[in-house]
Amino acid sequence: MEKKNALPKGFVYLDKIIPSAQYDIRYYGEYNFVGKRIDGYKAPFAIMTTQAAAALKKVSDDLEKEGYILIIYDSYRPEKAVSHFVKWAKDIKDVKMKKEFYPKLDKANLFKLGFISSKGAHERGSTIDLSTANKATGKEVDMGSKFDFFGDISFHGTKLITKLQTSNRNVLKNAMLKNGFKLYSKEWWHYTLIKEPFPDKYFNFNVE
Repeated sequence: MEKKNALPKGFVYLDKIIPSAQYDIRYYGEYNFVGKRIDGYKAPFAIMTTQAAAALKKVSDDLEKEGYILIIYDSYRPEKAVSHFVKWAKDIKDVKMKKEFYPKLDKANLFKLGFISSKGAHERGSTIDLSTANKATGKEVDMGSKFDFFGDISFHGTKLITKLQTSNRNVLKNAMLKNGFKLYSKEWWHYTLIKEPFPDKYFNFNVE
């Protein structure tokens, strides 16, 4: 699929910076907690600020030395996508993906519990949702819970996963923290660049 190639100043397509990563942009497809493509995702590309992409490239380089590559699930997210999440959350009857992504939670509480935000870091362009895969086989590393699974098992420090799964999460976490990212305590996959270039600006251009 062809890129639009007209990003706002300060943004880059992530696959140009980290071509070795796997790109599984979940909100472009239907396998996500909503169950359909999310508004603003016109193509399965990852976009980040130039600074965040450069920092993530260092993460990728570090992890490749240990035998891993990155899997990218989401990065920059337009405000219209968040509005889609909010609209979906208000439709209490739509629980199409409950079994897959929030089996033990009441959909009405997802915002209150901090799993979805009406104003999130992704819209600022320096936040990434990611995991790792084995460099040799391409197989996803076992992190103990899937991306976007809403529940305690996805928390950093959870006791609901094995020592190996905890170790796998720590490999990613240590590389991210070393290279200038901070974690979100309730989602093992979610990191934000500490020195993000647009800390107070939220964007709404399409992913295309």
